[in-house]
Amino acid sequence: MDHMKLYKREKYLKKIRGFYHDTDIIKVISGVRRCGKSCLMQMIADELTESGIPRENVSFYNLDRYGYKNIKTADDLEKLLFQEKHPKGTKYVFIDEIQNVEGFEPVINALREEGEYSIFITGSNSYLLSGELATKLTGRYIEFELFTLTFDEYIGMKKMYGKPVSEHLEEELDSYILEGGFPRTVQYDLLEDKRTYARSVIDEIFKKDIRRRVQIRHKDTFDKVQTFILNNFGATMSLSNILDELQKENISIKRDTLNRYIQVLLDAKIIYECRRFDLKSKRSIRGEQKYYLADLSFYFIHNTDNRINYGPVLENIVYQYARSCSYDVSIGRIGNLECDFIVRDNMMNYAYIQVAMTIMNSRDTEDREYRPLEMISDNYPKYVLTRNDPIQRRNGIIHMNIPKLIVEGRRFE
Repeated sequence: MDHMKLYKREKYLKKIRGFYHDTDIIKVISGVRRCGKSCLMQMIADELTESGIPRENVSFYNLDRYGYKNIKTADDLEKLLFQEKHPKGTKYVFIDEIQNVEGFEPVINALREEGEYSIFITGSNSYLLSGELATKLTGRYIEFELFTLTFDEYIGMKKMYGKPVSEHLEEELDSYILEGGFPRTVQYDLLEDKRTYARSVIDEIFKKDIRRRVQIRHKDTFDKVQTFILNNFGATMSLSNILDELQKENISIKRDTLNRYIQVLLDAKIIYECRRFDLKSKRSIRGEQKYYLADLSFYFIHNTDNRINYGPVLENIVYQYARSCSYDVSIGRIGNLECDFIVRDNMMNYAYIQVAMTIMNSRDTEDREYRPLEMISDNYPKYVLTRNDPIQRRNGIIHMNIPKLIVEGRRFE
């Protein structure tokens, strides 16, 4: 792979390092197209060789690249992987965009069963982990989900490329919002170039991840559904109210088709679903959810005015940051009040988060953000997160500004 200087995405490497040498567990790196999966694999390969693993024990196959594009079937893949004379010791095999190969699962499993291969694969859509891989390899793989750059990584990458960085974090936050977090966009100076790039990513997702997989007979209707969901990210939605809204725009679509289109957007990782969680019953409630964007640029390429509606935008940033820190994230209901997010770590520790542009407008605004948190009687941490407010103290609830929280890499504990 061509070696340009890579920005080290430590928060993901940290999650994967413990599994580098496991030959019985396949490491699956998933995430929306162009979020940096190939580069992350390259970083892992570099760390292996730097730690003394001989270069000939590390093989890299990018199935989207020239030279490997004709690898389309399981037989082709098998020939590619088993043809070489392999050196002694553990072999490290990296395969990029494996979903290009129809029926790759048995080949990867055969390689795993050899017991000498530490296997890393990437794919840009959820089909990778549905169906055969999930059933045949249950307990044999771990998925690491990669997101586009979170705000701290955006700042870090700008510094690495020698781009100017404002000392006022909220100014940088606004640039991040308008530009989005695709690693490649950091290299462009003009906003319109960044937008053109983001548009090309959406087109590529449609061509490679959607059209190849699913029959979409009415592309214009699909586009309208996609635009509607992208424009209303962060709003509570159910299938019924989406159908009603589309009806108002004279878009007639069956409930099943709408459900399928939303699933297509989720599978292609253009959007993420955030479900409602009932604190009393400690369970997820189906039927009402919010959708957040894999990248904010997906909103701004559809809406060329640059006014920022901070409510959903800041929620999207916090949602993605929490997910990148391995939290499960839900929308919370506490009695009759709603809390923006309930996050859970894998030790089942909770934290409660309210997100607001500001709480300084009036006492009412402040009360609206604090009251749901004050209603919670357990002792898990509670946060009010704002864009750039003087820090308030109230009832032990932690108030922080979002840019500072993320740049400091704070966890919700």
